[in-house]
Amino acid sequence: MSKISSVERNNKRAKLAKQYAGKRARLKAQVMDRDSSPEERFQAALKLAEVPRNSAKNRTRLLCEITGRPRGNYRKFKICRNKLRELGNLGQIPGLVKSSW
Repeated sequence: MSKISSVERNNKRAKLAKQYAGKRARLKAQVMDRDSSPEERFQAALKLAEVPRNSAKNRTRLLCEITGRPRGNYRKFKICRNKLRELGNLGQIPGLVKSSW
């Protein structure tokens, strides 16, 4: 089990990323626009720098929904490998077939 503080920190980052997604996309488009003047692009870059760093989508970490484990996660199920194995053995994950040979 992960520390509750690290899980909450990650949740805060996800919330900020969702909140600032539109603003970041607009500013990033202005910065990347080659047709606009260099001054406008620079001003957009400065405004983008003022947006909180934790609002970037890539700052969030994929954590297990059950345990909060940061490593060995499956994106499709959003759970770690250990819990995937346990729940797969119990037959609680629809569509998951465990192979045995």
